[in-house]
Amino acid sequence: MKKTGAFLTVYALEQIGVKHTFGIPGVHNTEIYDELNKSKLIDPVLVTHECGAAFMADGVSRTSKSIGTLVIVPAAGLTHAMSGIGEAYLDGIPMLIISGGTRKDTGHYYQLHQIDQGKVLNGIIKKYYQIKNHEDIVPQIFKAYETAVSGEPGPVFVEIPVEIQMFQGEIQELQKYHQKVLPDLFDEKKLEKSVQLLTESKYPGIYVGWGAVDISAEIIKIAESLGAPVATTFQGISAFPGNHPLHSGVGFGPSSIPASQKVFADCDCLLAVGVRFSELATGSYGTSIPERLIHIDINPNVFNKNYTATIAIEGDAKIIIPEISKSIKSSSSSEKRYRFVSDIIKKEKKNYLKSWMKKKQNNIVSPGFFFNELGEKLSDDTIMVVDDGKHTFLSAELFSVQKSRHFISPTDFNCMGYSVPAAIGAKISNPDKTVIAIVGDGAFLMTGMELLTASMLELGVIVFIFNDGELGQISQFQKIPLNRKTASILGNVQFEGIAKAIGAHYIKMNNDNEISEVISVALEKSREKIPVLVDVNIDYSKKTYLTKGVVRTNLGRFPTKEKLRFIGRALKRHITG
Repeated sequence: MKKTGAFLTVYALEQIGVKHTFGIPGVHNTEIYDELNKSKLIDPVLVTHECGAAFMADGVSRTSKSIGTLVIVPAAGLTHAMSGIGEAYLDGIPMLIISGGTRKDTGHYYQLHQIDQGKVLNGIIKKYYQIKNHEDIVPQIFKAYETAVSGEPGPVFVEIPVEIQMFQGEIQELQKYHQKVLPDLFDEKKLEKSVQLLTESKYPGIYVGWGAVDISAEIIKIAESLGAPVATTFQGISAFPGNHPLHSGVGFGPSSIPASQKVFADCDCLLAVGVRFSELATGSYGTSIPERLIHIDINPNVFNKNYTATIAIEGDAKIIIPEISKSIKSSSSSEKRYRFVSDIIKKEKKNYLKSWMKKKQNNIVSPGFFFNELGEKLSDDTIMVVDDGKHTFLSAELFSVQKSRHFISPTDFNCMGYSVPAAIGAKISNPDKTVIAIVGDGAFLMTGMELLTASMLELGVIVFIFNDGELGQISQFQKIPLNRKTASILGNVQFEGIAKAIGAHYIKMNNDNEISEVISVALEKSREKIPVLVDVNIDYSKKTYLTKGVVRTNLGRFPTKEKLRFIGRALKRHITG
């Protein structure tokens, strides 16, 4: 039979369960878009910028069972999307990128958009496929999908030259997709040794990341059986319910909140699941790890990079952790430890929240009162999406997330501009859930126009802009040692005008007395399928533990002479101005 490449592309995407594609049509992919228009299973979503498309696809992958998929033009579409592709790559998020390609059948050079996309992408994708003929399209898209979701997930790129899209080619059959079942391989002896170490330990602890996000129930059982505190990475915040008595917070080193620091202080054996001990969650590697470390991850390359493991088990945590869960039983000592640990966590969390809620302010919005009220008004089923900035650490320290995959954030790539489009992707995949984004004013200016997409699709996402007129986290880092704020002060932006331009409902939150009413109005408007933009007059004067801890950790590593120079310069500038 004869089929066009565009038909075969859309057929393959339907077979692997793609529900939406994100991108902008152009000369080199218009045939694919025409076929998408005919599809009864896939809705193509037009974006304002391909960077937003990639973040939307990321939001789909993190909050649903479908893979986030781009359909973009080559060259400019690719480079625009690369921030989102890079975020997915470093965060281990599956993504499928379908790109048009310049013609290979004319013999002409210097065509429009003609670049070597494989070379450009080297380093931020798992694999690159360039389609050579019609027979390859369906099986290679199937392979691309399997590559994206297997092992440590990540983005995969498929380039389809425009002549293959447009013209018909002979194929033998339209293949059906059948998901491959991989064998459950892991070292059983290492697992038995791990169980022994955990049960013999006096103060075991658990540290979970995104790799544990789908096994919360099993992690809870292990934690309760051991009476062990559980800390998470930033990306893995939703891997363990924040209201569980054994949940201590993000991280457990000097950059973590007091609850985590105290209950992990005497930890003599750490079970780390689906984590990489990266810079952000360890507070610039300031976290001390106990001598006995059991590290479980699907990617063997993460072992022994920053901290040496006593036992490293390569494999899927969804297979390994249930086996550990079956093997660990409660004891009188673990029950006593449960009560001791949970009492400390409860007391310290309460005291920490109090420190952020001393007195309501009449001229500004306090983060403590804001997040406390947000937690009261939102259901556990709400999806929160944060960006990169000071608000990220405030969210991590002051907001409790109860359900897996209901908190997503940019982490290792740490890209500003993530949250607005990612929230749109999450809402598209979860239309019946409340989806909120928290974003700094600087990050909003990068991708905030994507709310036009939400307006067009009648998606009631709520965006809280933490507006302080600065690049808050950086300006604060500059202010402490340098007493300067260089290139970190933003212009005076009228966000109400932006909201009007893109069809969003605008609300201003001026002070602590307005928090409750504004959140209620925002939720009401979102139910009318209108995107809501809440302009929050945020108070960033109080520093998070992460900010303070990272500064101390990094300064402590400086050579003595350089440390004295930096401290001396800071003192001089703060005294003399």
